[in-house]
Amino acid sequence: MGFSGFPDEALIFYEGLVADNSKAYWAAHKELYETAVRAPMLALMDELEPEFGPAHLFRPHRDVRFAKDKSPYKTHQGAYCGVGVEGVGYYVQVDADGLYVAAGWWMPGEQVARFREALDDDTAGPLLEGILAALPDDLTVGGDRLKTRPRGTAQDHPRLELLRHRTLHAGRRFEPEPWLHTPETLDRARSTWRALVPLVDWLRRHIS
Repeated sequence: MGFSGFPDEALIFYEGLVADNSKAYWAAHKELYETAVRAPMLALMDELEPEFGPAHLFRPHRDVRFAKDKSPYKTHQGAYCGVGVEGVGYYVQVDADGLYVAAGWWMPGEQVARFREALDDDTAGPLLEGILAALPDDLTVGGDRLKTRPRGTAQDHPRLELLRHRTLHAGRRFEPEPWLHTPETLDRARSTWRALVPLVDWLRRHIS
């Protein structure tokens, strides 16, 4: 079955989960999650797969082993299409606040050094600056950032702000409007991911 939108019940489900993040709530509404959230998300990913590749649907349970917040369930449903580099790819989620569509790099670690090395390069660094500057104004750039400059980095480095990033991504937040319940959601997700292809391609080439 093709993607026809996320029903209003998907938002209602997450509104309830935010208010009562418990196993009792989940058990009582599991069928609603399956039909209003999981099934439409799978259908959306099926539609996007020919262009962006197969998707991974994130599990709804939180890993609370080392978390102060012991709430058992995530208050959103996310899905991710990787591009062959760990932590780099395309992301979409639905929650009580609507839809979020993004792409970029979410995995810090040894890739940070490669990212900074690429930014130091006089070709790759300005290229990333140009890609970010050319993004549509309604795409918000974010990521995990150092509060100070990286050790050994000159205070007058031309790309100092970018060098502070330990992850880098950009996305759009869509408020819940009537189109969310229609196939137009697919168009908006696809157009957002297409706008972010240059960023993903740069990251794939330079931090792999």
